[in-house]
Amino acid sequence: MASRPLPQRAVRAVGESSLAERVARAQELAYAPLIDWVRRSPMHTDVLGHSIHPSLTDVTTGCWLGTTLLDLAGRSESRRGAALLAGLGVLASVPTAIAGAADWSDLSGSERRIGAVHALGADTAIFLFAGSLVARLRGKHRKGAKLALAGNLVIAAAGFLGGHLALNRGTARRDSFAESN
Repeated sequence: MASRPLPQRAVRAVGESSLAERVARAQELAYAPLIDWVRRSPMHTDVLGHSIHPSLTDVTTGCWLGTTLLDLAGRSESRRGAALLAGLGVLASVPTAIAGAADWSDLSGSERRIGAVHALGADTAIFLFAGSLVARLRGKHRKGAKLALAGNLVIAAAGFLGGHLALNRGTARRDSFAESN
């Protein structure tokens, strides 16, 4: 019998990890005041038949990818556009994180642990991009570009875990919507 590919083994390891369980518990404590609110918010709805979180991630990550592309391919003329995209991505990350937290609050077991590590990665990327924006606004474009590149690497790994949850585990489905039709 062939062994599972490395990405699948990595997700399984995260889902079974006691460290990931501790991350999930810490997030429950940190986000406890928000969890009830986000579950009742418009960001956690059955209207679409699926979670809005995956769609919102496209806006956030698209802005951030554009930031790094401008940093790598552009010259000094692209600095303003890169800063604008970094800032827009940080702004877009707020509703994205709210929708993700609402979805995460419904999870249990290995999905909850994988989601906790996904959220930790996304939070880290948000802080990296916020730092990138601050550096850029202070005229430290090179530092901002490095922080943005690091943020994109982190969000790519976090996005892999989130994509696994949504696509392989089906956590983005809204079954109550399907049952009511």
